[in-house]
Amino acid sequence: QVQPVESGGGLVQAGGSLRLSCAASGRTFSDYGAGWFRQAPGKEREFVACVGWNNRRTYYADSVKGRFLISRDNAKNTVYLQMNSLKPEDTAVYYCAVGRYSGCSSTYDYWGQGTQVTVSS
Repeated sequence: QVQPVESGGGLVQAGGSLRLSCAASGRTFSDYGAGWFRQAPGKEREFVACVGWNNRRTYYADSVKGRFLISRDNAKNTVYLQMNSLKPEDTAVYYCAVGRYSGCSSTYDYWGQGTQVTVSS
């Protein structure tokens, strides 16, 4: 069993930055891909970014490409999402997820409770 726990959310002005962290306890976190997703009020949850087990391959949603950076520190069982140039439309609850496979995929078995990010205009 794996329990991801997100932190780092908050309120920031447009153009600002935040770094989200996700600490995952349990099974060998370093063997699996990890991802960030978000859900805005009244909208479906959407993919934001993912990173493979060894931090070499990353993928991003077009809406965040060039502004967000996903990375991981396997020694700390933690994955990060550095968010720069934030926009009001980035406002959402952000969720961390641990994948079923070593690379980025569409299958995630374990999800955190989420952390709120609010970007004011």
